Amino acid sequence: MLVGLSLRLRIFLLFAGVAAASCAVVGAALYFGYTRIPETNAASGFILAGLLSSFGLLAISVSIWLLFDENVAKPVQQLSAAIRTRTHADVEASIDLQSAKYLGDLAPAAQAVTGRLTDEAAGVGDLVADATAQLAAEREQLALLLTEIPVAIVLVSPAHKIMLYDGQAADILGQVHVPRLSASIFDYFAEDEILGAYKQLKELRTEIAVRAKGTRGNLNFQLRLKKLSQASGYMILIDDATARIAPEAPRPLIYDFDATQHFETEKAIEQQLLKDLSFVVFDTETTGLMPNKDEIVQIGAVRVVNRRIIPGETVDQLVNPGRPIPAASTGVHRITDDMVVNAPDPVTATSDFHVFAKDAVIVAHNAPFDMAFLQRYGHMSGHVWDHPILDTVLLSAVVFGAEQEHTLDALCARLDIEIPEALRHTALGDAQATAQALCKLLPILTSRGFDTFGKVVEQTRKHGRLLKDMN
Repeated sequence: MLVGLSLRLRIFLLFAGVAAASCAVVGAALYFGYTRIPETNAASGFILAGLLSSFGLLAISVSIWLLFDENVAKPVQQLSAAIRTRTHADVEASIDLQSAKYLGDLAPAAQAVTGRLTDEAAGVGDLVADATAQLAAEREQLALLLTEIPVAIVLVSPAHKIMLYDGQAADILGQVHVPRLSASIFDYFAEDEILGAYKQLKELRTEIAVRAKGTRGNLNFQLRLKKLSQASGYMILIDDATARIAPEAPRPLIYDFDATQHFETEKAIEQQLLKDLSFVVFDTETTGLMPNKDEIVQIGAVRVVNRRIIPGETVDQLVNPGRPIPAASTGVHRITDDMVVNAPDPVTATSDFHVFAKDAVIVAHNAPFDMAFLQRYGHMSGHVWDHPILDTVLLSAVVFGAEQEHTLDALCARLDIEIPEALRHTALGDAQATAQALCKLLPILTSRGFDTFGKVVEQTRKHGRLLKDMN
């Protein structure tokens, strides 16, 4: 009924109504206290009137707060979240005009502005798409050229972090462990041997040959360290190791040259910028919902560096729980006993995942559930899971408000992320969806001033109750 009135007039009528209701309550309380004077005395009558007035005004205040929260505070929060999502995550987030109907022209104006930005961004997007396609073609040509060279190439920053590796190097590094962008080169080759060669390289400024041991197993590699002439860091050429990739297999060129800056200085994790962090986003499938009794049957994980999911740096591991998988659980994740017969046991699988997650922030959707399994297996293997952790349930609450639904499906729907039905409730599929959500949430958080890990954690702690309710 009041929607047709101007916003300023509605606000005036609201305060006029509050004033009138307050006067009515005080007047009624005074009258009732006055009628009680003959039965008691004047003091008792005034005290009664004061108490009735207090309760009445309190009731009015609560009613106004409920109305304000429902018709102003919540719509403003939803409106700001939708605007930031459209602006910073490139998502066509809908603006609910009905819920914001008491905010006057604010919601339609915001829709008009974001729509205009979307249209302009579409024009710019075409130019960016053309440039991106050209860069992709050039990168593909470069990757093809590199694969023709009979050596594997790894570029390493001065802080000994991997900045680039080609398809052949990915296969060779994978003989030690899953290759990881921005990981320490010492996770793959013996530190003392690499450092010794690097010291000679800095002194002689020439190419150094070294035979280095792999950090796992009995593998040995013939390496050549070469100083880069136009960039900081050095190149590792791996000569006599044989890559096991088929000629027709994809040979991606994986790189992040920002790794040079990310690790020049050591900062406490709380002070590090979100854009400088490496994330491992993971999910598990289990025999049931009790971490103290059930077992893992699958681990899926992807790595996010520089706000992008790194292709090829994944974990997709079936796990033998050492017990029959309940039919109800198989109905959810479609993993059967026959599928895990030859899979590693949970302690072995989580120990390998511990290496994959080294030096990264661990991210999961409802992290306490999945981390409880890792912690239990860690006690058995001796691995300490002391990684910094972010939970996308809590990140969703920070961005969209605690009163919203924060399931993975609801979060992906808000961020325009599609989870293929075949991948839903698989560990890797859910991990990839969570990683996509993380990549879209990070710029929104940064736009609100939560640009460091410490600031984000401070905000998520305000919503910790959500996880207690989920678990």
